[in-house]
Amino acid sequence: MANTFKTKGKANINHADYDDLYTAGSGVTTVILGLALCNKTASAVNVTVRWMDDDVSDTTYQILDTVSIPARTTLEVLAGQKYILETGDVLRVKSGTASALDATLGIMEIT
Repeated sequence: MANTFKTKGKANINHADYDDLYTAGSGVTTVILGLALCNKTASAVNVTVRWMDDDVSDTTYQILDTVSIPARTTLEVLAGQKYILETGDVLRVKSGTASALDATLGIMEIT
């Protein structure tokens, strides 16, 4: 088994619908190492993060639910936890304001 460390990013997180930040590929188990959400604006912005479990009929679970990020601040979440994504699982992010947030995800893929 190979362990590969990666960083995934998404600029200008969508506010009308969820952006798929990361989808675990076929035969891949992914350990989330951390998620940084950067508010680039001069006002507070809400963020919602969901995990979609492909094994349970695409059931979606809230990880963060409408959490406010202060102006010009980066919120570090999921660090130190053990969130595991299996093949087909998706991590999704939604911003409360258009083009206000960038997301950076640190992961380790096990293949």
